[in-house]
Amino acid sequence: MLAQEDIEFIKNHLAEWLAEQSLGKPPVVYEIELRERMVRVEEALKNQGEELKAQRELIYALMKQMDKRFEQVDKQLTQNREEANKRFEQVDKRFEQMDKRFEQVDKRFEQMDKRFEQVDKKFDEMGRRLDRFMFWSLGLTVSAAFFIVNYLK
Repeated sequence: MLAQEDIEFIKNHLAEWLAEQSLGKPPVVYEIELRERMVRVEEALKNQGEELKAQRELIYALMKQMDKRFEQVDKQLTQNREEANKRFEQVDKRFEQMDKRFEQVDKRFEQMDKRFEQVDKKFDEMGRRLDRFMFWSLGLTVSAAFFIVNYLK
C-alpha cells in the first residue's frame, strides 16, 4: 500500500502530469485555448444562424414573388378565358343569324315550289284545253268531210 506521503505527492502532481499528457501545455493555457475555440465555435454558429436567417428571408421573398407571378398568370388565364368565351358567344350569334338566313331561304324555296306547282297546273290545264280543242277540231273536220262527201254525191 501507499504511504500518506505518496498519496499527497500524487495529488499535488496529478494536474501537472495530466497537463503534460495533453500536448505538453499548462492547464491555464489549455483552458484559454479551449475558451477561444468555444468562442470561435459560438461565433461560427451565430454566423451560420444569421446566414440561415438571411436564406430564410430570401426564400420568403422568392415565395412572395412566385405568389405574385402565379396571381398574374391566373389573371391572364382568366382574361384569356373570358375573351375566348366572348368570341364563342359571337360565333354562336353568327351561327344563329346563319340559321335564320337558312330558314328564310327555305321559305323562299317553299314559295318557289308553290309557284312551280301553280305553273304545272296551268300547263296541265292548257294541255287539256288543247286536247279538247284538237278533239273538237278533228270531230268537226271529219263531220264536215262526211257532210261534203255526202252532199257532193
